[in-house]
Amino acid sequence: MDVWLIDSEGATTHVTTGSDRCLIVETSVPHEGYDMAECGRVEVTQVHNKTPFADHLGKTVLAVHEEADPSTGRIALELTFDSGRVRCDSWSGDLRLSSK
Repeated sequence: MDVWLIDSEGATTHVTTGSDRCLIVETSVPHEGYDMAECGRVEVTQVHNKTPFADHLGKTVLAVHEEADPSTGRIALELTFDSGRVRCDSWSGDLRLSSK
């Protein structure tokens, strides 16, 4: 799973995991979906109410906290809004989102 966060000015931040299981946070625009033949199709779409970010749409990020592992680098990112927090972390190479 990949997540793109888009701010009020249209700047995009991409959150995903790398092959080394670290958490990647970079500036990039969403790509188009693509076909992987017998493995299926990758869809890139907007999801407004299906992620932990849904309760925070339109809210200002008040704080960002990163966690790192000395051997792999960034492993978690927590964003704090006045309406709560969302944690993005790498779990066995997959992106996991949770809210608090």
